[in-house]
Amino acid sequence: MASRHAVAKALERGEIQRIASGIYALPDLPADTVAVLAYDGVLSHVSAAAASGLPLLVTPEKPHVMVPPHRRPRPGPPAVVHWADVSSGERRDRVTSLSRTVLDCSRTLPFAEGLAVADAALATGRLNSEELVSGAVAMRGAGCPKARRVAVAATPLSGSFLESMLRALLVSQAIEDFEPQLLVTHEGFRARVDLGHRRARLALEAEGFEFHGSRRDFAADCYRYDELNAAGWLVLRFTYEQIIGDPTWVVATVRATLAQLLAG
Repeated sequence: MASRHAVAKALERGEIQRIASGIYALPDLPADTVAVLAYDGVLSHVSAAAASGLPLLVTPEKPHVMVPPHRRPRPGPPAVVHWADVSSGERRDRVTSLSRTVLDCSRTLPFAEGLAVADAALATGRLNSEELVSGAVAMRGAGCPKARRVAVAATPLSGSFLESMLRALLVSQAIEDFEPQLLVTHEGFRARVDLGHRRARLALEAEGFEFHGSRRDFAADCYRYDELNAAGWLVLRFTYEQIIGDPTWVVATVRATLAQLLAG
């Protein structure tokens, strides 16, 4: 055990940092780790989602930390502190379980962002839809209706964060019958579309930041969309900026196009 004099000298030399009363750490530790140690808690909510590799629209400005419900607040580094019971496994791992992380995000984030987190968690195979729904049903407190809505709508089939955000717009506006990662076949041609409406033969594609890496990639992309058109499918392509920045226009475009196709 280091003496007070040795600790003081290490602090003076910048070899350690004081993160809470009687608690010291190396100066280059990540903010999440520092907060967990300082508050003697576990990572939770969006911080736990980020630690689990789940996608977020916005990176949290401060670590989210969960501490026991009856613990008195104490000074520490900048953090969003939540009070709740945690399991022994969560305590050991210093992060909330995957199911709890998803439910906490679902109850606190906007619906679309919560759905994207839930979809990604289901896609890992470490959480299934039944567990998610039963966990949401058992929840109590603020945000429960939103968490249950996310749990019911979530699917492991979603191909990307942006696809989940696009599907959330449709769910929010009660635009039904679009299936994620729908397989389209036509005379030997096979392709999956992000969201497909079988009866209208309407495909929606969520286009992220990726660019065509080569002329071959560009040619393959053109071939794919030409084949979809030849199979009688209309394809609408929406960019990140449109889905995130102009959702009203996206919804109006989908609704108008779907109405025209179903009327014909």
